[in-house]
Amino acid sequence: MNFRELVLKNRSTRAFDPERRISREELEQLVDLARLTPSAVNLQPLKYLLSWQEETNALILAHTAWAGLLKDISLPPEGKGPAGYIVICIDTQIAKNAATDVGIAAQTILLGAAEKGLSGCMIGAIDPKLHDLLGLKEQYRISLIVALGRGAEDIRLVETRGNDTAYYREGDAHYVPKRPLEEILINGGAK
Repeated sequence: MNFRELVLKNRSTRAFDPERRISREELEQLVDLARLTPSAVNLQPLKYLLSWQEETNALILAHTAWAGLLKDISLPPEGKGPAGYIVICIDTQIAKNAATDVGIAAQTILLGAAEKGLSGCMIGAIDPKLHDLLGLKEQYRISLIVALGRGAEDIRLVETRGNDTAYYREGDAHYVPKRPLEEILINGGAK
């Protein structure tokens, strides 16, 4: 598949196929891709905790919040949680902030997952208690969690309605409004 197809395939998935497990090796392959990406001042302050075992997956799921715009629905649906997680941490002994590195790493992980036929979701709503529950050292600050598995939902990109970018559900489909290209180009594409 070409790069555009890969980007289009990479959607924030919030329901996963429980039959498709994920291995430590698959998670390591995705982190290895992230390891090779650019890093501000080449500090490389990111560290990764891998979760593929049901007990740890359940712990992470219980201490994260999903799809904050959808107030009347609990996601992921019962029995359709992720097969694994990559917890992206900043080693604060190397850098205090690494937001750009985290974004590059997370997107690389998700694109790598999409290439493997997997889906994922970046999760930033994380209960601070999770740090200690995972047994992380004080120097590691959880910045973002990437949930992974084989997607089990219908996700559709649609044009925004007016200025409304809020994602929504109709039936079993999840709709993600995207602004048109001409709306996001400041100079309209002219030189």
